[in-house]
Amino acid sequence: MKIRKNIQPYILLLLMVLTLSCGEKFDLNNIDAENSNVNITGDTLYIPVNPAWKGFNKPQDIMIGREPFIYVADTENDRIVMLNLDGQILGARNIKKPVAIAQDYRLNLIVCAGFDTLGQSFSAVYKIDMVSVNHQIGSAPVKRLLPQLSDLSQPQREYTGVAVFYDNTFLISRRGPNNSNLIDPDNAILIFVQKKLSNNSTRDSLVGRVALIDPTGTGIMSANKISSLTSYGNRSYDLVLTLIGDNSFKVQPLKYIMTQDFTGYQILYSPLSNNIMTPNVFDQPEGVTVDNASNIYVVDAEKDSVFKFNSFGDELNSFGGPDVFDQPHGVAFFDKILYVADTGNDRILRFILSTEIQ
Repeated sequence: MKIRKNIQPYILLLLMVLTLSCGEKFDLNNIDAENSNVNITGDTLYIPVNPAWKGFNKPQDIMIGREPFIYVADTENDRIVMLNLDGQILGARNIKKPVAIAQDYRLNLIVCAGFDTLGQSFSAVYKIDMVSVNHQIGSAPVKRLLPQLSDLSQPQREYTGVAVFYDNTFLISRRGPNNSNLIDPDNAILIFVQKKLSNNSTRDSLVGRVALIDPTGTGIMSANKISSLTSYGNRSYDLVLTLIGDNSFKVQPLKYIMTQDFTGYQILYSPLSNNIMTPNVFDQPEGVTVDNASNIYVVDAEKDSVFKFNSFGDELNSFGGPDVFDQPHGVAFFDKILYVADTGNDRILRFILSTEIQ
């Protein structure tokens, strides 16, 4: 584990910026004056970008779309908010208690949120059609995919994460207290595929759940209270899941294997082989994302921290603490900027690495 420190003097950051080599200088006006702590691991600084984006109420996820627009699950305000890269709000869609967002390759949003019926509240999964209304999110059609009728007898089931793949197949993580049923335990990863209909339209069909994932396992290949999922964004079905159940390995990258002998998921890294697979690194990992270089970013709500690992699972520029975050739940990365849903502080924070300043 790398040591995380906070360098207090603002003058250190000023000297660092002034001594940068030739090229475009970083605008000091973009440094977050509300949080003057500069976070360091080794010689690399995480510099807060000003201003923090406020006006949210316990946001639990953030996602950068393919347009690219930014989408925030503004959980306690019961809405999905769409912003441009400058942080200007372009619109919002009312939806109950959203907690996770992803986007397929047709630019539809897939959202884990809430649903009320028959006097009860349920967790739900929705698909929001953005293209049919030219991305006017406030009027975008919403279709509920889950719960199905058979699920209405189990209101304690929660849908917690979504990972989308290049062919618009997507996975939904689910958790709950009933895991004695070997056929359909609450703790599971559900598989949806897009089926083409005779009129050339498509339909999302639930075809089963990921096999060989232990619903209550305390080691690898576990679905013990999955808190989030993400794909690698390439032409594979590889994914990373985070767990908040009783498990020694609470962040697990999985690789999809197709051979003559086996088709399915295997753990990407062996236990104890690197930092990410070291026991008890995390307390409450609630969000994960992967950048184009296959670096993995994890937000830990209990440790108030962001962890960064390279494609080999080695820890890189991790930082945080209660002076920076309060129970962060969501993380995204785009164009050299790290975005964090700072849930307890009702805001979105942005950071840039000092190595990216030119």
